[in-house]
Amino acid sequence: MSQGSSGKRSDPSRSSASRELTSRPETRLLDGVREHVATNLAFRATKLAISVDGVKVGVALTRTRSDDERFLRHVASKIKQLLLLNEFLFIVAPSGPHIGKWPMIIVGSTVTLVEKASTLVCAKFLGRMKEIRSEGARWIGYVEDVGSSDLDEGMLWDVVRKTSHVVNPKNAPSGSRSIDEILGVARTRLERITPKQALDELRDLTFPLPVVIVDIRPAQQREEHGEIPESLVVERNVLEWRFDPRSDARLSIADRYDLRIIIFCQEGYASSLAAASLHDLGLLNATDIIGGYKAWKEAGLPTFMQPSPSLYSK
Repeated sequence: MSQGSSGKRSDPSRSSASRELTSRPETRLLDGVREHVATNLAFRATKLAISVDGVKVGVALTRTRSDDERFLRHVASKIKQLLLLNEFLFIVAPSGPHIGKWPMIIVGSTVTLVEKASTLVCAKFLGRMKEIRSEGARWIGYVEDVGSSDLDEGMLWDVVRKTSHVVNPKNAPSGSRSIDEILGVARTRLERITPKQALDELRDLTFPLPVVIVDIRPAQQREEHGEIPESLVVERNVLEWRFDPRSDARLSIADRYDLRIIIFCQEGYASSLAAASLHDLGLLNATDIIGGYKAWKEAGLPTFMQPSPSLYSK
């Protein structure tokens, strides 16, 4: 406690309270200014919006600090309020020039629109997107600046325009087929077998042809779900090169066209397409397992799990 010129002691708590009371009006004033600016920005952006197949789209560029995500969220919320009864898609970002990384917010009337836009944004800003967060009908990401603010704005407009352009999925190009049709046709070429039949063929000493069972699943699925012991792991992206007898990259076992190749994936879909592809190479004894690895495991047939990497380090 200190003494004043009158000899009375001053009260520090009163001084602190006085400073707090003084700062509150200043804070309220600043909040009011930000509210006014955010509302005006949102209003102007919606007025400048264009319509693409019934969706209002636009880009709102703020003149705030490049790292002011809170203010951008505020503008995005205002846009949502103004267009509550409309289909819309907007990108909110600070105008350049940027210093370091800068935030971008995508806000839309539906989760689907926002997801489509965020996918295109990541493609446009390839290698520059950081700290991505999805919040349903709102998406936030940070962009590493490379000093091209004019180009960046153009890319943002390109994203909202192309995202909202709708092509009726029923109007398929002439001659095209759905994946269900392609799968169905592929399976008409195969004599698919059950997991038990596959195991019987592998163990049958009287079977006239060499038989191999091939796992085409990616490493992540094998690690997560397990494997069939002694199966040959040939991932899908190299399958044809490994089994074409005419390929320089073929496996040693793949030196004949009558080889019995039993393919499996996780649930028996991709494996059908893969086996049909081997038929195109002349490997007419290729087939796949109905239900894939999942059905094999559910049938109680032999499986094993690879030890986790942490076990190798001990």
